[in-house]
Amino acid sequence: MLTRLRRDPSGELCLSRLAEVIVNRDPRARGPYTAFSDVAGAYERARPGYPEGAVRWLAGDEPRDVVDLGAGTGKLTRSLVALGHRVTAIEPLDAMRAELETALPSVRALAGGAEAIPLPDASADVVTGAQAFHWFDHTVAIPEIARVLRVRRRLALVWNSRDDRDPWVARLSELIGNEVVGPDDVAPIAESGLFGPLETAEFTFEQPLDRERLLDLVLSRSYCAKLPQAERAPILEAVGRLYDETAGPNGVRLCYVTKCFRTAKKGAA
Repeated sequence: MLTRLRRDPSGELCLSRLAEVIVNRDPRARGPYTAFSDVAGAYERARPGYPEGAVRWLAGDEPRDVVDLGAGTGKLTRSLVALGHRVTAIEPLDAMRAELETALPSVRALAGGAEAIPLPDASADVVTGAQAFHWFDHTVAIPEIARVLRVRRRLALVWNSRDDRDPWVARLSELIGNEVVGPDDVAPIAESGLFGPLETAEFTFEQPLDRERLLDLVLSRSYCAKLPQAERAPILEAVGRLYDETAGPNGVRLCYVTKCFRTAKKGAA
C-alpha cells in the first residue's frame, strides 16, 4: 500500500492509504529519478548493500570488466570491486555520483545513463543494474546494453525488496508502501530478442537500523523524496512512532529478499 497525504475536515494533513499500488514500479507514484538528487546523502547513509553470494552469482568469481549502470552511490559497485572486478560505474545524477566518488575514489565513474552508455562497443563482460532497471527506457537501453557487451557475456540485474512476510516489515509497509519484483520487471529483456534464457536466484539478509538510519531509508525512496518537505514530514513522523513503539536496545532489523536475474547476450563466440 502507498501512503498518501490528505486533509481532514479541520484542514490538518493526515495519512491515508491507497491499496494495490506497487510504489517503486508505478511511475505515477515513484516520481522522477531526478528526485534522488535531493536525498543522495540519505541514500548513501541508509540503503543496504547486497549479499556477497548474490554478487558472486550475478557477476562471477573471476575478475571481469563490469559496467554498473545506474550505479547511484555505489552500493553494488563496492561489492563488485571487493570481489576483484574491474568496474566502470555509470550514473546520470551528479549528487549520487559524487557520493560514489567519495566512497570509491579509485573507481572510474562516468556521467551517463543506460540509454547512452559512454563506452565502446564490446567492452564489457558483465553489465549490472541494481535497483535501476525499472527506471530505464527499455526500448533504447536494452540494445545499448547489448552494444557494450561482448558476445555471450552477461546482463545481471538485482533488486533488494523488503520482506513483508516479517510482521514488523509488514507494519512498515502499511505506512510507506510495499515493493515487489516480478516477471513484468524483466519481461522487456526476452521481448528484445537480444538475450538468451533468463536465470533467477533469491537471497535473504537483514539490515540493522537505528532510528536515524530508518528515517533516512524512508526518505531515500523516490516516492518520499519527490514530496515537498511539508508532505514528507507526516510520513517520517509515522515511521518514527513505529520505531519508538517497537525498537529494542539495538534498534530494529529490516528483512530483505534480494532477487537476482542474469542472461547472456546472443551471438556466436
